[in-house]
Amino acid sequence: MVSEEIEKHLLMCFSKSRLTYNKDILSRDSGECTICLEELEQGDTIARLPCLCIYHKGCIDEWFEVNRSCPEHPSN
Repeated sequence: MVSEEIEKHLLMCFSKSRLTYNKDILSRDSGECTICLEELEQGDTIARLPCLCIYHKGCIDEWFEVNRSCPEHPSN
């Protein structure tokens, strides 16, 4: 990439808003976290995104350091 394209790309990436989520504690087992592939178990701290996908809170926090959309519903 040319320097100008890199700068344009970075500005576009940093201007995208990060999804917010609701933090919660699971009341029952809920399948698999598609980020770490570990089971979501009762008592785990989870994050529920607006699209209703749930992940371990730590997993989605790390995901958001690199990506700015739901792992299962990427935005364009």
